[in-house]
Amino acid sequence: MRKQRHAPVHGLATRAIHGVHLHPYQGPVAPPLVQTSTYRFANSHDAVRSAQGDPDVFVYTRYHNPTVRQAQEHLAEVMGAEKTLLLSSGMAAITSAILAAVETGEEIISTPALYGGTYRFFRDILPRHGITVRYVPPDRLETLSKLVSSSTRLVYVETPTNPTLGLVDLKLLVHEVRKAQRRFGRRIPIMVDNTFATSRNQRPLALGADIVVESATKYLGGHSDLIAGVVAGSARTIAETHFQMKYYGGCADPFVAFLLLRSLKTFALRVDRQNASALALAEFLEHHPRVRRVYYPGLPSHPHHAIARQQMGGNGVSGYGGMVTAELKGGLRAAVKTCDALHVAVNAMSLGGAETLVSIPVYSSHVNMSSRELRQHGVTPGMIRISVGLEEIEDLKRDFDAALVS
Repeated sequence: MRKQRHAPVHGLATRAIHGVHLHPYQGPVAPPLVQTSTYRFANSHDAVRSAQGDPDVFVYTRYHNPTVRQAQEHLAEVMGAEKTLLLSSGMAAITSAILAAVETGEEIISTPALYGGTYRFFRDILPRHGITVRYVPPDRLETLSKLVSSSTRLVYVETPTNPTLGLVDLKLLVHEVRKAQRRFGRRIPIMVDNTFATSRNQRPLALGADIVVESATKYLGGHSDLIAGVVAGSARTIAETHFQMKYYGGCADPFVAFLLLRSLKTFALRVDRQNASALALAEFLEHHPRVRRVYYPGLPSHPHHAIARQQMGGNGVSGYGGMVTAELKGGLRAAVKTCDALHVAVNAMSLGGAETLVSIPVYSSHVNMSSRELRQHGVTPGMIRISVGLEEIEDLKRDFDAALVS
């Protein structure tokens, strides 16, 4: 009897390029773009099949679309998830996933350092739904299991954090949450915002998390030309999040899915280059006389470097991400002067693109926060957040050196 051959386990770059279609078949090399709002029925019974949940019947692009579905299949391969859902933005992914998990009268436990949009959603919007958020410091995760109450329905963290690049020890977090679960006899999902690390450098699902959210606008898209978000997890999680998306309307456009499929072909190459350049730029800035402090998980001086070494660098790549934050001597005035004097790096919000982008957190992601809130997030006026791109590293060093001393 002929021995059955097992399919090889392919690397991330291969899966990002081919998705699940690793077999000979006849068709286009580039995925087709199905840019339509609605679909023809073979007959009226198709409407009945759709109402009964048949996934092969397309009705309306707010519900399903072939190009979006293919992007979701690719993303599941990249993120190591059973299923993914593509949405119209990173915030659409975060809000839809949270509202699918938590109801009125329930609570979320989170670490305090978060992307400003997420924090404001927690602060300003969730109370209107009767949902509360309590915070546990990332360096006191051993107290989390005691903080969990009968109302806790979700633990939400971001790692590395925006913009201070702090690390949450996911292994310890999972241990503490599972300990609390045993006390209450029910599962408490762990949701991780993995935008800064990406699945190239950190794999939260493999570390025990239940749900991953990412702004696909950033490294997954990688060209500063699309807005999208992704939720990854079990089929049940994705079905529940899809229900929220369908009625709140945060669906992804087919053309965005088409662009994302294009971007995934170079995802691993881009992130590997950004990892290397970010480390080199961080080392350069750390020794610059105009820089007070550099935040980068790959530096031994980073307070969470040991956690980063254990937690990041999946798939054989010792990568710590493409984000660097520099706190300048001279505070906000020095930060503004430096950003305005750069010629290669671009003074613009967002991150993850081919171009190196700089922004001042107190003017962008953490604008209109009180002094107390800024301290809670570890943000100071003199910080510059740098999204390291694909330019020649020596050009970037010269650019920052000239801008810092101007």
